[in-house]
Amino acid sequence: MSHTAHIPSHRKPRRSASKLAFRAGVAGGVFSTIAVAGAAAPANAEPVTETTLEMPTLGSLDADLASAVSASAEASQQEALDQSLAAQEDAALKKAASEAKKAKAEADRKAEAEKAEKARAEARERASRTAERTSLSTKSSSSSGSSGAVGGNSASSSDQQVATGSAAAIVAFAKAQVGDAYVMGGTGPNSWDCSGLVQAAYRAAGIDLPRISGDQSSRGTSVSLSNLQPGDILYWGSRSGSYHVAIYVGGGKYVGAQNPSTGVVERSLDWDTPSGAVRIL
Repeated sequence: MSHTAHIPSHRKPRRSASKLAFRAGVAGGVFSTIAVAGAAAPANAEPVTETTLEMPTLGSLDADLASAVSASAEASQQEALDQSLAAQEDAALKKAASEAKKAKAEADRKAEAEKAEKARAEARERASRTAERTSLSTKSSSSSGSSGAVGGNSASSSDQQVATGSAAAIVAFAKAQVGDAYVMGGTGPNSWDCSGLVQAAYRAAGIDLPRISGDQSSRGTSVSLSNLQPGDILYWGSRSGSYHVAIYVGGGKYVGAQNPSTGVVERSLDWDTPSGAVRIL
């Protein structure tokens, strides 16, 4: 063994052949590329200027996105507000129409009620005037006649009687309707049928009667035609099945709604003699 065998060498280590070959290949490729590029470029070519593209920053993208979201939210809010206002307007219009309809119906009802009340008031006024005239006429006839004269039948004696109280109201109402039209089923105030007039006349005195003539003639007490008093109900036909009724008003006369051609008239008992009479009072 040499005496220098343990002394380290100060020479650089040799590189392997493979590494040297790789480095040489890379260097050659680079130089070749540069040479080709230099040969291909024209002699007078201008130097290439570098163009820098500015890319939007993240901050600007966030701002644009926030602006778009805000605009969309405002549009949605405005659309919702418009829809809400439209719905409120539609509801208000419907409510106003409903209230107007109710107000009109109430006004019509009040007008009908006022009209009916006016008609009743006029009927009461006519009845009152007629009652006053009847009373004055009866008193005048009684005072001019002989109070001691006796003759005729009991009906003649009843002719001298003055209708008072409920009878006077019934007679006055019936006479006040003379001249009104006859209408089948009519109950006033300006058109009547026979039982409708009798029912209304008794109602004026505060007495309720049935609507049908047969039911009216079945009420009260049967009286003879020779013993009539003002306010008695006259009937034609059988008592329980009468087809016509009227009101005896004294003086041998009655008032009744006869037929469409004559209307409400005042007639003598001899003009159409009734079958019988009943007394309600």
